[in-house]
Amino acid sequence: MDYFAIATVLIVLSAVFGYINTKFIKLPDTIGLMVITILFTLAVFILSYFDSTLLEKEIELITSIDFKTVLLDVMLSFLLFAGALHTNFQQLKIQRKPILIFATLGTFVSTFLAGLLVYYVLQLIGLPVDFIYCLLFGALISPTDPIAVLGIMKKVGAPKKLETKIVGESLFNDGVGVVIFLTIYQIAKGGTEISVGHIAELFLVEVLGGIALGLAIGWITYRLMKSIDDYDIEVIITLATVMGGTMLAQQFHLSAPLAMVTAGLVVGNDTVRSTSMSELTEQYVDKFWELIDVLLNTILFVMIGMEILILTFDGKFILAGFIIIPVLLLARYISLLLPIKLYAKKLDFVPKTNLIMTWGGLRGGISIALALSLTEVMQRDLFLVVTYIVVVFSIIVQGLTVGKLIKKFA
Repeated sequence: MDYFAIATVLIVLSAVFGYINTKFIKLPDTIGLMVITILFTLAVFILSYFDSTLLEKEIELITSIDFKTVLLDVMLSFLLFAGALHTNFQQLKIQRKPILIFATLGTFVSTFLAGLLVYYVLQLIGLPVDFIYCLLFGALISPTDPIAVLGIMKKVGAPKKLETKIVGESLFNDGVGVVIFLTIYQIAKGGTEISVGHIAELFLVEVLGGIALGLAIGWITYRLMKSIDDYDIEVIITLATVMGGTMLAQQFHLSAPLAMVTAGLVVGNDTVRSTSMSELTEQYVDKFWELIDVLLNTILFVMIGMEILILTFDGKFILAGFIIIPVLLLARYISLLLPIKLYAKKLDFVPKTNLIMTWGGLRGGISIALALSLTEVMQRDLFLVVTYIVVVFSIIVQGLTVGKLIKKFA
């Protein structure tokens, strides 16, 4: 299938499923769309016993999409810029220290703890997997997904200081998680010994370089928007910021997601808004990026629902997925303990912050995209099934109940 046909089918399905959810089911958009898509795909499976035409078409569609490239190299930059544009910059500034530790130390601890626990779980159920591959799984599953988190946090009405911690961590920890994943991937792929210096260099180039690029293009965007008053052109400038900034980051091997988060925070900062945008321009910029956010989120969660077609249905794989869910929640809970203890008194954390952040740390498309990049030797089929089960549980079960948890404790 050509790109236009693929995009057309995805948008039509997104519109139909979105209408069904809004009209009848009334779940949050991301959850509703994924549930409907999974049910639709299962119905196509059942129908294939009588006529396999529709199933063959759906398989052709999903195998035509390079999910990893589409999400990590294209969609993610737009979604993160849109999310950062509407993030409370002042609260983020106040909470910057715990967010930094959550996104760095927390991700490291979660990666190694999850890898260790998953290694022993798989041994117990008769799926012996090398520790290095379990560690690789720990790296791909540890970062919380900013796309899923942003969508849910908008709906649940969390206190601003709690929302900022959860959203801020999610916006930044994917960059750290990808660096950890790539480092472990290189070791696992070739048995290469990578020094601490090499890891530090990779971190500095990818993470700090991405943030520096985001600051630079965010400042350039601000200066350009400040020098004119034309809402049409200013909206186009923000679009050029994301597309041009992403290409630059990829060209120089910097973290495009972190660059776009940083640029979005700069452009969305209240001080920058008040000095560079008229009231009319601000309305148009916000509405444009809200539409982009909704459209791409809709398409993304339809694609996640359809990824069920490429899974290898093995009883032990499915059992492993369900057992690993509480294991990952435990690893996340422990990884958050230190930052919360360090800053609990200084920043007046809401009650049960650790519990809420553990349950509210949703996994999503980023984990699936990284799982799809594994090779067969790295137990791709096993970890793809486990990742999918964890993501579906995270978005549907945790996503639907985190609001109640917040209302109860916060």
